[in-house]
Amino acid sequence: MPVNLTAPAPGALLPIEGLRLGIAQAGVKKPNRDDLLLMALDDGARVAGVFTQNRFCAAPVTVARAHLAGGHPIRALVVNTGNANAGTGEAGLAAARATCADVAALLGCEPYQVLPFSTGVIMEMLPVERIRAGLPACVAGLANDRWLGAANAIMTTDLVPKGLSKQIILAGATVTVTGIAKGSGMIHPNMATMLGFLATDARVSQDLLERMLRHAVKLSFNRVTVDGDTSTNDACVMIATGRADMPEITELGGHEYIALQSAITEVAIALAQSIVRDGEGATKFITIRVCGGKSADEVSRVAYAIAHSPLVKTAFFASDPNLGRILAAIGYAGVPELEVDKIRVYLGDVLVAQHGGRAPSYREEDGQRIMREEEVTVRVELERGTHSTTVWTCDFSYDYVKINAEYRT
Repeated sequence: MPVNLTAPAPGALLPIEGLRLGIAQAGVKKPNRDDLLLMALDDGARVAGVFTQNRFCAAPVTVARAHLAGGHPIRALVVNTGNANAGTGEAGLAAARATCADVAALLGCEPYQVLPFSTGVIMEMLPVERIRAGLPACVAGLANDRWLGAANAIMTTDLVPKGLSKQIILAGATVTVTGIAKGSGMIHPNMATMLGFLATDARVSQDLLERMLRHAVKLSFNRVTVDGDTSTNDACVMIATGRADMPEITELGGHEYIALQSAITEVAIALAQSIVRDGEGATKFITIRVCGGKSADEVSRVAYAIAHSPLVKTAFFASDPNLGRILAAIGYAGVPELEVDKIRVYLGDVLVAQHGGRAPSYREEDGQRIMREEEVTVRVELERGTHSTTVWTCDFSYDYVKINAEYRT
C-alpha cells in the first residue's frame, strides 16, 4: 500500500482558467478504464517542458520536443496510458504525429501545436485507431474542473492518483498552481521517470517559465528514485495560461518571480514525493540526506548509491538494521579520496557509524526501532565541504518483483 498517501479530495484540485481537460476510455490496453486525456489551452498560453535523458527516448518525446522547439503557440496536450510508443522506430513517430493531427482537426489548430505523451508498455505499436475513436469524447467533455479525473486517467501501475493545488497572492491577484503526476516504477533521474503536468494562471514570460520549470524539476522530480531505471517516456510540462489579473512577470529574481517559483517548486516536490510513496510495492518512504561534500556531484553520488542499493532497500523492507550495507554503498559511490574516518552516519536520530566503523553508542535495537517506522531518514555527514543534497526513495518488497514480473499480463 502507498506510504502515507491518499488521493486528493474531490474539489481539492483547483481549476486553471484558460485550460480545459477531457477524459475518455479508449481501450488502449484494457477496457473500461479512463486511459486518454486531452488538455486544451486557450490562446495566449505559454508552455515549457523537460524530457527524459534516455537515448532510447519514446516517439512522443521526440515529437513533443520538436513541436516545442518550433516556437509556435501550443494549443493542446494529449496523453495516453497503456502503451509507451517507445522502441517503435519510424512507425512509432508516424503514430505520434497522426495523434497530433487528429487532435488538431478536432480543435481547429495545427498538428505542430499539439504535444503528445504516452506511458505504458515499451516496444508495442500505439493503437492509433483506438485513440482516434476516443478523442471526440475527450473534446465533448472538456471542462476546467476535471483535474482529479485527469490524474486517474494517466496512471499505470500507480495505486493512487497524484495531484496538488496551491494558491498565492501576486500583485494583488489570486494565482493558482495545480499539478498532477503519474509514476510508480521505472523511476530514476534524469529526469525522474514519470509524467508530470503543472499549470498556473499567472502571467509570466516564456523565458522565466522555462527557468522556473527547470529549477522546480531539479529540486523535485530529479531527486527521487524507486528502482534506478530511467524510462524512455518521462516528461514534465509547465503551462502558464496568463489569465490572472496581474502584470506579466518579466524580472528574474523579483518578488513575484520568487513567490511563483516557490509555489511551483512546492507543488512539484509534493508530486515527486507522492511518486515515491506510491512506489511499486513500497512499504517505507526513505529520505536520504548527504551533507558536507566538496561538490554537488559527490553528495549526489553518495545519496544515489545508497538509494539504489537493492541490499539497502531490502533491509529497510525487513526492518533489519544490517547497516553495513549503507557503509558499503558510500564506499563504492566513486567519491575520490574519501576519508572514511571523518564520516558519520545517522539513522533517524541514532548515530550508527563514525571513525570508520560502528559508533560505540549504537545499539541494534535502536536501529530496528527506527527502521520499523514508515518514514525513515538516513543522514550522512562527509565532513569535507559545504555541499549537501536530499534524495527520496523507498524500499524493495516482494510486491515490487511480483508487479514487474506480471506487468504485461
